[in-house]
Amino acid sequence: MFPLANAVVMPGGHLPLNIFEPRYINMLQDAMENHRLIGMIQPRDESAKPELYNIGCAARITRYEETNDGRLEISLTGLCRFEIKDEIVTTRGYRLIVPDWSKFARDYDDQSEPDVATQKSFISALKSYFNQTDMKLDWEVMEKLDSENLLNALFYFLNLSDEDKQMLIEIDTIEQRIKALTAILESTSKISEVRH
Repeated sequence: MFPLANAVVMPGGHLPLNIFEPRYINMLQDAMENHRLIGMIQPRDESAKPELYNIGCAARITRYEETNDGRLEISLTGLCRFEIKDEIVTTRGYRLIVPDWSKFARDYDDQSEPDVATQKSFISALKSYFNQTDMKLDWEVMEKLDSENLLNALFYFLNLSDEDKQMLIEIDTIEQRIKALTAILESTSKISEVRH
């Protein structure tokens, strides 16, 4: 388990990370010798052994590079969400859990594209958000992506709260996630308009 605030990976999404803490270097070395899987999950607090949210996402290590200064640079690809069933004691410094995959079988299914109205609302909310935050985006590239790949690409870059990211990862379908993210972006844009 890798508890890390605001670092959530979705099924099918990608997450680059720099690892330098000895316990997480242990975790990655153990994963590389085994199945190359780690569980990304958000902590609920900042204590030494934080309470964790109950749902995270298993990810495969798809890039692994050791640097000259002892860090590990990795890329993860999200596979399937899990719920924590139990935690196991370990002597390697990182946390181990028994995952329960039973609620998330649809993570492996191809999901249908959201309806046209949902997609239009989403793109409109995105454009408004990016205009107000002065962030640049190549809309030609974005509009070529299917909804799942667009959502996963944006998820890493958008400045969302831990709570919003957790809510989105707990939602089951791409269409529901896009509707929820649209609502978050519209709310953020309205708050920004009031401040200006």
